[in-house]
Amino acid sequence: MSEHRAASRRRVLKTGTIEFGGSILPCVVRNLSSSGAALEINSPLWFPDRFTLVIASEQLRKACHLVWRSERRVGVHFLDN
Repeated sequence: MSEHRAASRRRVLKTGTIEFGGSILPCVVRNLSSSGAALEINSPLWFPDRFTLVIASEQLRKACHLVWRSERRVGVHFLDN
């Protein structure tokens, strides 16, 4: 399988939040790079294709665009690179 990502990702296990329209949804960041991340969500709630990912422990706040979605995971690309 070939790698199609712009930047290699490192495995992490960090708590984060998905923020949009005044709502906050908790998530777990499973991998992270300079250009995007994979997030695990425990809620089946809908959320928009564009949102802000916040990882307080990394002092990271990034605007994101949803790239892929599975049952409990989503892949995002950071918009402000």
